[in-house]
Amino acid sequence: MLNKKTIFITGASRGIGRSIALRCARDGANIVIAAKTVEPHPKLAGTIYTVAEEVRQAGGRALPLPVDIRDEAAVAAAVTRAVETFGGIDILINNASAISITGTLATSIKRYDLMQGVNTRGTFLCAHTCLPHLLRSANPHILTISPPLNLNPRWFGPHVAYTISKYGMSMCTLGLAAEFAEQGVAVNALWPRTTIATAAVETFFPQALAGSRTPEIMADAAYLVLTQSSRAATGQFFVDEAVLRAAGVTDFERYAVSPGAAVNPDIFLD
Repeated sequence: MLNKKTIFITGASRGIGRSIALRCARDGANIVIAAKTVEPHPKLAGTIYTVAEEVRQAGGRALPLPVDIRDEAAVAAAVTRAVETFGGIDILINNASAISITGTLATSIKRYDLMQGVNTRGTFLCAHTCLPHLLRSANPHILTISPPLNLNPRWFGPHVAYTISKYGMSMCTLGLAAEFAEQGVAVNALWPRTTIATAAVETFFPQALAGSRTPEIMADAAYLVLTQSSRAATGQFFVDEAVLRAAGVTDFERYAVSPGAAVNPDIFLD
């Protein structure tokens, strides 16, 4: 269903972004891998080039582009290259994110600015730059990996800086959905019910790894959202497990890092 559709994915050199790229590639999609990692990292697997090769092996076409989404000129150049290469953009996936699960006094202003720059500003910038092309697509989607807006103080007190930046992504989702609903651009968010086995979880929540699910659950849920009509749903804050259950999936053990282990609920979900 995504054959020859062009999908611009930020932060796709590993984790959830990589898994979504590979799931869409199995349909024969054109995948623009927009991320910073161009050289192998000693502790983190994957670069834009290794993912590009995986995309090709999965059946898709790949365009790996080194992009820091805080850089307006770099984002504009990447979108231009994508359009020149594939003829347009049908889907934007705002996956790139910076994280620091720290209290106020333990959060440096440099780290605060990084999270705001990547998460909130980067999401807005990528949407702003891709939208002129999305508006020409037959079934345009923006999907952002961010949580439902939840004003429970428990999600602010321990890490207010990170929460502000992630909720900024979600507020972009809500606002863009309302602004572009009549033009038929679907703008939705997707969040995992459980922790996902990514580099962030390994770094910040290593104790939660055994009770996590693999990134493939997010990829399968994203695929279901992206393959529906863009006029079917917009402004929604989807949760991966709920999306899959609605599609008839009942076996979630296949996504378990440790089958049989109790799963860890992700943050921002009461």
